[in-house]
Amino acid sequence: MLITLAPGVDPARVRHALVALGIWTRTLVAADGRARLLVEPHSAAVDAADVAALDGVESVAVEPSTHPRIDAQAACVDIAGVALGAGAPPVLLAGPCSVESEERMHRLAGRVAAAGGRFLRGGAYKPRTSPYSFQGHGEAALLWLRNAADAHGLRVVTEATAEHEAALVAAHADLVQIGSRNMHNYALLRAVGVTGKPALLKRGMAATIEEWLSAGEYLLVHGAKAVVFCERGLRGFDATTRNVLDVGAIALLAHVHRQPVVADPSHAAGRRDLILPLARAALAAGASGLIVETHDEPGCALSDGPQALPPAELAALLRTAELPRAVPAPEGANEHRARA
Repeated sequence: MLITLAPGVDPARVRHALVALGIWTRTLVAADGRARLLVEPHSAAVDAADVAALDGVESVAVEPSTHPRIDAQAACVDIAGVALGAGAPPVLLAGPCSVESEERMHRLAGRVAAAGGRFLRGGAYKPRTSPYSFQGHGEAALLWLRNAADAHGLRVVTEATAEHEAALVAAHADLVQIGSRNMHNYALLRAVGVTGKPALLKRGMAATIEEWLSAGEYLLVHGAKAVVFCERGLRGFDATTRNVLDVGAIALLAHVHRQPVVADPSHAAGRRDLILPLARAALAAGASGLIVETHDEPGCALSDGPQALPPAELAALLRTAELPRAVPAPEGANEHRARA
């Protein structure tokens, strides 16, 4: 936002009024002597009309948004009959890091449903840092995940890691996940958008808010029915947690941008003893849900065992965080209930 002052107006006087609104500025003086105030991006969100109404302000110029479709998205979206967003109770999305076997997925699906979860998560395709780590069971795992979810009344969220996987993943998932490493993979964003399914977009480990929102715009431009943002932690300098959960980003997306956003305290902390306090902080900041890793035998997990909650701790998480069961989406929310 660029604020042009009327001739002869003292910039300090207008700055004081802007500070009272929570706005930070820098003063620019043109060659003609006219003063302009450039609003810093970390200022409070204030309507341009309110700024223009201040005494001494001649005009206000606002830069066009680079993500108009995201801006226009409903604050509450419908994901296969589950309301996710403003005004709806927070939703639990839970399951193991990776889909390990058909039997285990049925067992865990039952425990997720019993704990009050609405989505079963699990990776059929696993993008791993090391090429020697478990990479997932692929198409077979998608079938195990879908069948286990259907048997226990759950929806499915799982990740597509490559363009050629997008259609197959969308055929089995209610919510297609874009992982942190792929937030900037625009070819994958296009491919997932073309499927028409809603997408869960994880924030890149060093991505700005604007980059994250623009990645969501890619999905909507190419046909995604809705985008749910997921804060999973930024890369930090301190190794005592795996990542740094950006609670401020959750509050910004939920309360300023009015977007449905969930938190991933499992990947943020990388340690199960911090999942509960981070989950509570995320919900307090405005998160519409939590995506949490759980495993019935964490010591035997093929990936991310140290951060996976045993089922008893998952149930305790819901009780302690006061996370209720979700309710059907309100009329008028974005709808996408058909499965490919």
